[in-house]
Amino acid sequence: MHVLAPKPLMLFTGVHLPPGEPRRTPLLRPSARQHTTLYREFAVAVAVVLLTIALMLIIALLAAAGAGKLARMDGATYPTALARAATTFAAVVSLAAAVTATLSALLT
Repeated sequence: MHVLAPKPLMLFTGVHLPPGEPRRTPLLRPSARQHTTLYREFAVAVAVVLLTIALMLIIALLAAAGAGKLARMDGATYPTALARAATTFAAVVSLAAAVTATLSALLT
């Protein structure tokens, strides 16, 4: 009887197993693999939230800068232009908070 030697398994090279070859999985407990996935999903969710907050702040700052520039072009003094820019920034942040609250209420 002739016994074939097992073929070496190339990990992390993108090489697929030939048909009929049994799939070899890492020797981890199923609970350990699940926890890793849970932590990764949580990290991705936190990253998405932080990037969304950063994008919202950038948009609010750009809107405030535009409002301040338009106020100055209209002939307003610097304190008045700054007050209009601050009002615009607060309005954009409040609008983003209202949209977030509405979407979270609808999606949960």
